Amino acid sequence: MWYHSTQQPDQQVPLKEAILRSLPADNGLYMPEEIRPLDDDFWHRWREMSFAEIGTHVAQAFFGDDVPAEELRRMVEETLCFDAPLVQLAPGDFVLELFHGPTLAFKDFGARFMARLMAYLTREDGRELTVLVATSGDTGGAVASAFYQVPGTRVIILFPKGKVSPLQEKQLTTLGHNITAIEIDGTFDDCQRLVKSAFLDARLSHDLNLTSANSINLARLVPQSFYYFHSSRMLPTGVDPAFVVPSGNFGNLTAGLLAQRLGLRVKKWIAATNRNDVVPAYLRSGSYETRPSIATLSNAMDVGAPSNFVRMQYLFGDDWQRMAAQIEGFSFDDEQTRAAIREVKSLYQYEIDPHGAVGWLAAKKWRANNPGHPTIVLETAHPAKFLEVMEAELGAGSIEIPERLACLADRPSQAHALGTDEASFHAWLRR
Repeated sequence: MWYHSTQQPDQQVPLKEAILRSLPADNGLYMPEEIRPLDDDFWHRWREMSFAEIGTHVAQAFFGDDVPAEELRRMVEETLCFDAPLVQLAPGDFVLELFHGPTLAFKDFGARFMARLMAYLTREDGRELTVLVATSGDTGGAVASAFYQVPGTRVIILFPKGKVSPLQEKQLTTLGHNITAIEIDGTFDDCQRLVKSAFLDARLSHDLNLTSANSINLARLVPQSFYYFHSSRMLPTGVDPAFVVPSGNFGNLTAGLLAQRLGLRVKKWIAATNRNDVVPAYLRSGSYETRPSIATLSNAMDVGAPSNFVRMQYLFGDDWQRMAAQIEGFSFDDEQTRAAIREVKSLYQYEIDPHGAVGWLAAKKWRANNPGHPTIVLETAHPAKFLEVMEAELGAGSIEIPERLACLADRPSQAHALGTDEASFHAWLRR
C-alpha cells in the first residue's frame, strides 16, 4: 500500500518512509491511500475472535501489503499481552480500562506495536534510529518502556517542566541506557513544536535518522483502533455504542474514526476535553482557532494545537457539518473533574483518574439527551499515576499503587534542561 500527506494526496510514499520519516516535508500527516472496510467473513466471526485475532485483521487492513502475515500476527500478539476490560458502572454506563499494560496507560498499545514494526522495517539498515517524542504525560513512559535497550535505537523524550505528574516523570527519567529525557521550560505545545521542527529540517532529520513515536506516526495510531472493536463486541448484538474519548492531541479519537472506516458501527463520537477545548469549540462554531495550552489536573489533555485534527479534517473532507454530525464535544474544568472523581467513587466504589473523570462527565451529559443509549468511556491511565490529585479527593491511602510504579519512587531522575528555542534544540541534538 502507498501512503500520502494530508496536504498532498498525489505525493505517495511506501510504508517504510511513512513510518520512519513520520512527518511529511509539507507538515501534513501521513494517511493510507485507501481504507477498505473489513470483509464479510470478518464481520461474521468478529464477536468470537480473540483480541489478538481482531488486532491482526485490523493491522492487515493498513499494513498487510507490506508486512508478511506471520510477522504482523507476531507483532500484534506481542503487543496485546494484556487485556482491556470493559467495566459496567450502571446500566448503559461503561468504562473501558486501557491501563493494564507495562506503563499503566493506553499508550502502551501503540508504543509496543510501533517498536516492533520499526524493528522489522529497519532490520537490514545498519543505522542507529533516533526516536524523537513529545509527551504531555503518558506517551513518553510508554515509548521509553517499549524501546528500552532495543538494539539500534535511541529515544529522546521532551516533556514540559512541572506539567506531568511526579510518577509520570519518573517513568521518563529513570531508565537511562538508550533513553534520554529533556525537560522543556514551556508547555506540551512547545515540546510538540520542537519535535516537528526537527523533522522539517531535512538535513538534521537525515543525519540523525529521525523518527517519531507521537501519534503523528501512523504506526502509533493504528493499534489504538484495536480496542474499539474489542469493546464493541461485548455489547449486545445490534447495539452501537457511543464512544467517549478523553482528548488532547486527538490521536485516540482519530484511531476510532479509522476503526469506523473499516466498518465498525458507532452511534456517536464524544470528544471530552478539559479547559483546552479547541476542538469542542470548533464542533460548535465551525471556527478552528488554536491557542496556548492551559495547565489542568488532566495534564495529558493539555494541548492547545492538536496534531491529529488535520487527519480528522481529512477524513471528513474538511467539512465541518459532516464532522459535527458524527462528533459531539464537551469540556469541563478542574473543579468539575474533582467532583466527578468523588461522585464516581461514591456511586460505584470505582476509582477513576482525572482524564477518565472528564470522559465520565461528558458521557453523563450526553446520556441526559440520549436516555437509554450505552456509552463507553475510555479510561486511559491508572489512577495511581495521579496520586496527589486522587488522594486529595478520596483521602490518603485510598489508591493502591502497583509495584511497577511504586518501585520508581526512589530511583534517581536524569533529565537535560532546555528552553523553547528551536535553534538551541537542534544544536543540542547535533551535539
